[in-house]
Amino acid sequence: MNRLITNLPEYVLNQILENAFQWFVVVDQDAKIIYMNQDYCKFLHIEQRDTIGRPVNEVIENTRMHEVVKSGEEHIASPHYIKGTYMLANRIPIRVDGEVVGAFGSVVFRDLHDWHHLSSHVKQTLEKIHMGEVAQVPNSYQMTDIKGSSASILSIKETIHMIAPSDLPVLIQGESGTGKTLFAHSIHQLSNRSDEPLITVNCAAIPPDLLETELFGQGSTSDRKSRIQLADGGTLFIDDIGSLPLPVQVKLLRLLNDGVVESLNSHQAEPVNVRIIASSSQPLTELIEMNQFRTDLYYRIQAITLNVPPLRERMEDFSEIISFIFHKTIRQTGKRSLEFSKETLDYLNAYRWPGNIRELQHVIQAAVYLTSGDTITPDALPPQVKQRKMNYSPSSRTLAESLEEVERTILLDTLAQFPNKKEAAVILGLSKSTLYEKLKKYEIGPTFR
Repeated sequence: MNRLITNLPEYVLNQILENAFQWFVVVDQDAKIIYMNQDYCKFLHIEQRDTIGRPVNEVIENTRMHEVVKSGEEHIASPHYIKGTYMLANRIPIRVDGEVVGAFGSVVFRDLHDWHHLSSHVKQTLEKIHMGEVAQVPNSYQMTDIKGSSASILSIKETIHMIAPSDLPVLIQGESGTGKTLFAHSIHQLSNRSDEPLITVNCAAIPPDLLETELFGQGSTSDRKSRIQLADGGTLFIDDIGSLPLPVQVKLLRLLNDGVVESLNSHQAEPVNVRIIASSSQPLTELIEMNQFRTDLYYRIQAITLNVPPLRERMEDFSEIISFIFHKTIRQTGKRSLEFSKETLDYLNAYRWPGNIRELQHVIQAAVYLTSGDTITPDALPPQVKQRKMNYSPSSRTLAESLEEVERTILLDTLAQFPNKKEAAVILGLSKSTLYEKLKKYEIGPTFR
């Protein structure tokens, strides 16, 4: 076994180190850092190379790694307050021939909400598996998964912090792919119900004639609990609520008004304690005009409405979002040295993203897998992304800036078809020197890291 590990290539060992733990650090007998993985460095906003040889307490606030080196005593699931939140960390002394020569530290949970959620989640899952109702554990998201610092996103995050502790229903509206599920999960995680179930029902994915049974159950004719019963004490997330048939909307309204649920084959109302979060990709007011959604139900759920903007309206968040998706994908694939070409990034920035963040995620994932070298070129992008569209907003730029954007777009499109700059200059009606001046002006180069 030892010989096998010793003979592993360095890049394999690096991948093991980077993926075995979310965040970890190794120090020597003087409590100086020997190694800190990339994710931990990114969280601390420090370059990995700048951590080596530094005292651990200079890099990680409130650490007790130096105490472990000195005492030789391990700390398991020890609370660690860092950057405004509590985390749970393990700190283990490293011994050689009985002597402490360093220590290993890892973050078990990034904040205590993770711990509470896991405890509750395991309990819920075991109960559902026992009932034969769950085949796999669903994903869960937190506020930290919502990327972006644009005014619209910061406003939504602030609203979530204010309304999460209440039991009021919440309506989340936004185009398909904008991440409405992330916002729903964040509300639940920050609520007083975070230790209780978060049950999701996707109305668009269930046949209309089965929705009533799925939500409210079949009563005494079945031992299977309804989604509402499973969510008792917790939160029910009704995704795409506009797809609910009108008769089911009546029963949901009664649940909201009276706090009771009546199953399909029963005339006996059962009290339940459920918070409702609903989402819709289509404005519910439009469905009301088409007589497809009840006005009274709309007014019951719309008092707190989060309007999630489409990606094209929050392009100031684009760099952070694409960086998060890209680095998550390359961690999963192990392609550590991969980078985007400048031209590829230009195409991604100029595209309008009608499918929003979900479409961006799929495009990035596909591009990573389709790239065999170290650079993602436009060849890895789907055709629609390369059909450049102007990212123009009259209120956000001057005429001169808009004309420059048009000129830059024409240059990029021409060079994509005619990579030879001499030929491109002829097509554009420019001298070669003028073309080079414009390429320099717009920073159009071969690659961009």
